[in-house]
Amino acid sequence: VQLVESGGGSVQAGGSLRLSCVASERTFSMPSMGWFRQAPGKEREFVAGISWSGASTYYADSVKGRFTLSRDNAKNTAYLQMSSLKPEDTAVYYCAASRLTVIATLTSRYDYWGQGTQVTVSS
Repeated sequence: VQLVESGGGSVQAGGSLRLSCVASERTFSMPSMGWFRQAPGKEREFVAGISWSGASTYYADSVKGRFTLSRDNAKNTAYLQMSSLKPEDTAVYYCAASRLTVIATLTSRYDYWGQGTQVTVSS
């Protein structure tokens, strides 16, 4: 089981980044995937989730309209396109895989996690 995030970096407010999460074939075949983030001193929070087919997505209110989650099952890769970034988006971003067929927002509902990638947005 392996999930590897990439694409993090530093960007100015209003800019964009695209995060990628590459998984093993077994992990990527799990029913749903999610992205979470954790800022210093704060709890890990849900950002976005997607079903295996990609037909269903769900976003936290804080990122709705700015972030887009997609997946390419042929490449075992999920993408989190982040636009109109704000300083409050600064965090370590994690992708995770779940056995649930519904998109969950709780960290406890996810079975496997990547190591995270840092996103820093400066004002």
